[in-house]
Amino acid sequence: MTRASARRGGDHDVTGPASVPWPLGIPALVGAAFLLVPLAGLLLRAPWGSLGGLLADANVAEALRLSLVCATTATVISLVLGVPLAWVLARVRAPGMTLLRALVTLPLVLPPVVGGVALLLAFGRQGVLGRLLEAWTGITLPFTTAGVVVAETFVAMPFLVVTVEGAFRAADRGYEEAAATLGASRLGVFRRVTLPMVAPSLGAGAVLCWARALGEFGATITFAGSFPGRTQTMPLAVYLALESDPEAAIALSLVLLVVSVVILAVLRDRWLRAGSAA
Repeated sequence: MTRASARRGGDHDVTGPASVPWPLGIPALVGAAFLLVPLAGLLLRAPWGSLGGLLADANVAEALRLSLVCATTATVISLVLGVPLAWVLARVRAPGMTLLRALVTLPLVLPPVVGGVALLLAFGRQGVLGRLLEAWTGITLPFTTAGVVVAETFVAMPFLVVTVEGAFRAADRGYEEAAATLGASRLGVFRRVTLPMVAPSLGAGAVLCWARALGEFGATITFAGSFPGRTQTMPLAVYLALESDPEAAIALSLVLLVVSVVILAVLRDRWLRAGSAA
């Protein structure tokens, strides 16, 4: 038996369905059931017969539209601001960068409601920057559609930054150095060499950012409130509908579930391709 065939045979023995030891298989089964049963309950209790009519309701359609628009806008802003920030975190060596990285990624673990309070203190009418913004431009952000975008960007941008920063760190800098040697400017190298190298991670980060913005609740309701047609996104509509129209809440939840499944399927395919390439 050759070494390669032995290795293949060993791999088959380890990964085969009959090779899972019960001390691992039973907890794995319980864990899978714990995660899947709530989703099954949502599917079983869904009002499939009236789903089309519920989603065609004006308030539901408006919440869907507002969610998609705000999440997409927040993702675009995150790309414009987050990609340069990720590059700085990955490439710049200066005092304080470790602290900056920790602060930038803080919204990942910060309770969303706390993030909403922080946004109010910063951009509210009496906030550090909010009072100046209103005095100079007459613009107020809290309890407006723009406030929804700000809240979603604050919560979702770190997902993009973390993903793209890792890609910048792992990128082969030899190509960048070769392009610079041939006379390309630093901006030209970034645009024509660096960005194409990190494009898969950039796409994954953008999808994660968009999904997080779409599902944002705590910071949004704290900073922007829940006004139909103006700040009431799908998660807020689900929360409010649970009290008055549970079937509408289930219908909106199904929409969010479908979006999440599609996103995870796309990302899983990318991760598998990356793993195969490695």
